Amino acid sequence: MDVTATLARYVVSAPADSVPENVRREAVRSFLNWTGCAVGGSRHETVDIALAAVSPFAGKPQAAVLGRGERLDMMHAALLNGISSHVFDFDDTHLRTIIHPAGPIASAILSMAQLKPVSGRDFLHAFILGVEVECRIGNAVYPAHYDIGWHITGTAGVFGAAAAAGKLLGLDEQQMIWALGIAGTQSSGFREMFGTMCKSFHPGRAAQNGLLAAHLAERDFTSSNRVLEAPRGFAHVMSTERNFDEITKGLGDSFEIALNTYKPFACGIVIHPIIDGCVQLRNEFGLKAGEIERIDLEVDPLVLELTGKKTPQVGLEGKFSVYHSAAVAIIDGKAGEEEYSDSRVRDPQVVTLRDKVHAVASEAIAEDECHVTVTLKDGRVLKKHVEHAIGSLARPMSNADLDAKFSGLADPVLGAGAAARLRDLCWNIEKLEDVAVLATAAVPAA
Repeated sequence: MDVTATLARYVVSAPADSVPENVRREAVRSFLNWTGCAVGGSRHETVDIALAAVSPFAGKPQAAVLGRGERLDMMHAALLNGISSHVFDFDDTHLRTIIHPAGPIASAILSMAQLKPVSGRDFLHAFILGVEVECRIGNAVYPAHYDIGWHITGTAGVFGAAAAAGKLLGLDEQQMIWALGIAGTQSSGFREMFGTMCKSFHPGRAAQNGLLAAHLAERDFTSSNRVLEAPRGFAHVMSTERNFDEITKGLGDSFEIALNTYKPFACGIVIHPIIDGCVQLRNEFGLKAGEIERIDLEVDPLVLELTGKKTPQVGLEGKFSVYHSAAVAIIDGKAGEEEYSDSRVRDPQVVTLRDKVHAVASEAIAEDECHVTVTLKDGRVLKKHVEHAIGSLARPMSNADLDAKFSGLADPVLGAGAAARLRDLCWNIEKLEDVAVLATAAVPAA
């Protein structure tokens, strides 16, 4: 079974005009969302620390760190942009695998595209193919790979970054096989890191490592030809179950990026139904925290496994607390980045309501579903059943929703006018002769 070779052959040979219009438009939406998240997250403490750590060792200033004035060598710029695009936990989600597809891929190839001109059409095609590689590999090992503790955005993302970068480099089939092999031997990221700065490090490192893999392969740096399917390769070593048909069947006929979704809330995707339900109840009944006796949640088991932190101490931990998220949804009526700041996590009013939130897992509840029950001190009981959370495939974010989200992230960093120009460039990326203009537009005026 030549899984790696089949995948490499497809990436190398797939022409841009083979991708349907609806798939290309979804790729544009994905890239727009990634850009907003990268710019918005660029001032986070995590990015400050990472930039200070790597700057003394960086090479020539080749590529922009989006949202900032610094320029780094291509490899480190990919790392930093991958970190900033994921640090808010606000980026895109491939719901079948919980992969955040854009981070590793866009971070790699936008940094690379600043060294020599790349058209928007070629850039978007490489982006689509990278997502296809990343998510198909993820499909083949999910959920077993995820269940044993791997952070799949990091582990699968490195393959997508290598494939996309290799496509832009014009690798031949053998070189693309090597690129995937070099990427696979660098595949890593543990779920243990959720709630820490390392979570956003994973897509950043996947971008950097995938980019390195493609450039090594371009110089004929060799690897195994069977990194995915070999008995001691990725799928057998890093997962207890695997289905290689998920990688090879229907290549070029269906596209995983068409299944991408976008977050209306800046936290783990599995909490979104709960936030949605709490916000609906708050708005419908004008709820105040002081009148609530308790909040009961019935959720999918994965919610408590991933986001069961009852007493988060910092904002990054709050993103993995269903209890904190329910509390701020009631109090603030939203769950943006402000609701996951260190100060909000420690706010006495939030802590008091958070302690009244109780969650139970049920196998009968889907991942994008929940039941919310709010019991008031006057004896009233209010209920809300969310069948599909806002932002899911059943209730997708519109282009207008994405525009508003982009502005909320980018305006404070770039200013409203510059952010609007960057947004327009993203929407029209296929028309650009050189996508480097996007990186320039994503840097604040001096």
